[in-house]
Amino acid sequence: MSTNASTLTELLIRERPALLRLVQRILGSDGTAEDVIQSVWFKARGVDSAQQIDNPRAYLYRLATNLATDHGRERTRRTRLLAEHYLWGPDEVLSTEEQAMAQDELQRVLQAAEHLPEPTRTIFRLHRLQGMTQADVARRQGVSVTTVENHVRTALQRLAWARAGR
Repeated sequence: MSTNASTLTELLIRERPALLRLVQRILGSDGTAEDVIQSVWFKARGVDSAQQIDNPRAYLYRLATNLATDHGRERTRRTRLLAEHYLWGPDEVLSTEEQAMAQDELQRVLQAAEHLPEPTRTIFRLHRLQGMTQADVARRQGVSVTTVENHVRTALQRLAWARAGR
């Protein structure tokens, strides 16, 4: 073991209770502080002698702080991913009946979109499906922006009625 590693390991043994309290303050009392202290020990043992450490105690405390912070971030990320899984995961799977109803609703809306009168259908398609701005659609169709707004509003109303099954 290198001189730095020996120094840091000995210091870790002496400072362990204080380091543990520091890590617990950073993480809260979730029981993983011991894991972080073990990670500190592994990192300390891997420090080679070529690296000059002016203040081993400060180095050890900074190492513990950084590892605890990283651990906390990882825990937060995992919690967020788990929450997303539970919010949008298998529990949100539609039943066969709900799938059939949704498919029927989609077919009604698509059919209604196909039967929109011109120029409402074209204006709606350009604006909502192709993502053109209302001003761009107005220029392309040679109409005012207000006319585009009215056609889009009409299309949305008719599609909402079709969705509702009217």
